[in-house]
Amino acid sequence: MLSVAGSLRTSVLQLPVRGVCSATFNRKSSAPGHTCTAPPSAGCPAVCCHMLPVRTLSAVRGLSNVGTLSGAGTLSGVGTLSGVGTLSGVGTLSGVRRLSGVGRLSGVGRLSGVGRLSGVGTLSGVGTLSGVGRLSGVGRLSGVGTLSGVRRLSGGGHDDSAGAAGWYSSLSDSAPVHLSEHFLVSVQQMSGLPWWLSIVVATLSVRTLITLPLAAYQMVIISKVEALQAEISELAKRLRYEVSVRARERGWTEKECRFQFKKNLRRIVSQLYVRDNCHPFKASVLVWVQLPLWISFSLALRNLSLDQSALHSDLAAGGALWFSDLTSPDSTWILPVCLGLINLLIVEVFSLQRVNPSRLQKTVTNFIRAFSVLMIPIAATVPSSMALYWFTSSLVGFSHNLFLRSPTIHKILKLRSHRSDSPYRDLLSAFITKYCR
Repeated sequence: MLSVAGSLRTSVLQLPVRGVCSATFNRKSSAPGHTCTAPPSAGCPAVCCHMLPVRTLSAVRGLSNVGTLSGAGTLSGVGTLSGVGTLSGVGTLSGVRRLSGVGRLSGVGRLSGVGRLSGVGTLSGVGTLSGVGRLSGVGRLSGVGTLSGVRRLSGGGHDDSAGAAGWYSSLSDSAPVHLSEHFLVSVQQMSGLPWWLSIVVATLSVRTLITLPLAAYQMVIISKVEALQAEISELAKRLRYEVSVRARERGWTEKECRFQFKKNLRRIVSQLYVRDNCHPFKASVLVWVQLPLWISFSLALRNLSLDQSALHSDLAAGGALWFSDLTSPDSTWILPVCLGLINLLIVEVFSLQRVNPSRLQKTVTNFIRAFSVLMIPIAATVPSSMALYWFTSSLVGFSHNLFLRSPTIHKILKLRSHRSDSPYRDLLSAFITKYCR
């Protein structure tokens, strides 16, 4: 084992360094604080470093197969650092394109600019870990003061400082999020609008072109299901009579009668859904599309608002009014409060549609109310770009909900269930009756 700190057991040791002449460390040499650097040319002298301990090791293209490397004040500009059993006591480790195969990496004040950090058994006591392209295969990550600019974090056996960072980083680096980023940037570049208005236009476009048709389709399915309820009730009465007749013939017990009734009723209802092509599950398509879109666009705006983003400065100057900086939270809380109010308004409008809600429906409505209030402090901690997107999305969704209540739309969609001829007046009257009297 070779140690680049403290005393050496032999008088002369060879440190093989790829791309640089073999550095010869002589125990008898003395010049405290000597700096070991790469020679200016290939014809370097046989002795590159004369004195231990090494305080600065820089501009080395490859450093490998070192048992122990410790006590170096600054280690920088190393192309590849691999096969080191223990790397410790380094004040600053930077500019290393690849750091791998290190059994233990500890006591480093700052670790930055590493393209790939992998195969490290234990990474601990690092004050700042930043600018790492990929961090993988780390058995234990602990005692890290700041973890930033890591594009991918994977394969860690135990993570004390960023327990949920693994799945969150993977989600932020997923294909749908990158596609959303590309869409937002394309809208801004093609339109030439300021960033805040580009976010509004992009949100309006996606909600109108994707979720509005799905919302209309959902209304058609629900209308067909509601129209079938009368037919299902009539068939259930006939089925109950037939089961009772068959029970007397075969001597079925009450339990067997209920089983046969439920079994055949499910079969009949399924046949009706197939006949009218209106299985209730199809009404949930809107949720399965809208929720991933909302998450993807939220994470895309967060990625674009980070310090490491190339568009960070553009977003920082792309706001308006009180939210001039889209990369920082809204300190006035105006956007978060507006978001909470519009979400609560949407919940109340939906609740007015139910004449006699069940206990489960009341519970779900109260849960959504609580979540709408909870979104206010959450929106106050995220970048203003995300809060603006959330508010715009909710506002557009509320507008679409009112638009789909129009009798003209009902005629175009050929809805089977009966709808009011004056939905907006009825909605206003119900709202005033419930909350103003």
